[in-house]
Amino acid sequence: MARTRALDYDEKRLAILRQSVSVIAERGVERASMAQIALECGVSKALLYHYYTSKEELVYDILSSYLENLDAVIADADDPDLPPVERLRHLVHTTLDHYRDSDDQHKVQITAMRALPADKVESLREIERSIVHRFATVIERVNPALTGDRPRLMPVTMSLFGMMNWVYMWFRVDGPLSRDELAELMTRLIINGVQSLDEPQRPVNRVQSSAGQGTAGHSRAL
Repeated sequence: MARTRALDYDEKRLAILRQSVSVIAERGVERASMAQIALECGVSKALLYHYYTSKEELVYDILSSYLENLDAVIADADDPDLPPVERLRHLVHTTLDHYRDSDDQHKVQITAMRALPADKVESLREIERSIVHRFATVIERVNPALTGDRPRLMPVTMSLFGMMNWVYMWFRVDGPLSRDELAELMTRLIINGVQSLDEPQRPVNRVQSSAGQGTAGHSRAL
């Protein structure tokens, strides 16, 4: 006979998710053992294994819950009836506001994805692609020329995510800009740049040097 779930099963699972993500973000997925996670969550190791049979399963639940929620928040904020510039501005502000309390989830996403098997990584990539596609659709409305003879839509879209996704590394609430002011700055940088991209691109002299190697950093979408 199958074991009946407790009435507070989902509530306890969500509590474990909220507490375990900070442990993994701080220690890294390799060094954060299930025993340490259970200790920090204030539960027994046996109870933790009742909810998650492995650390891999726990990490996947952290990331899938986070990305699914982010995708839903952005989808809900997207208003096709707005002019393209205002539509993009609203999406940037919404995303940075959602990132406000998601630093740990963001760190785990960047560092722990490699610990998952290929099938689970692909399912998370699907959600990421959904989010990126929504932004790309709006950016294309701002300047349809981005999909011309030399497609530039994806580089522009990923440049925006490059700005947004690393905010957690340096942004401080007591700094010179508020989060809303930062969102406005990013929006204006992208919009002003996008609107000028129908102009001829100036040739760039490429100079190879050892100083320019190894600076690409993460190419993660989200």
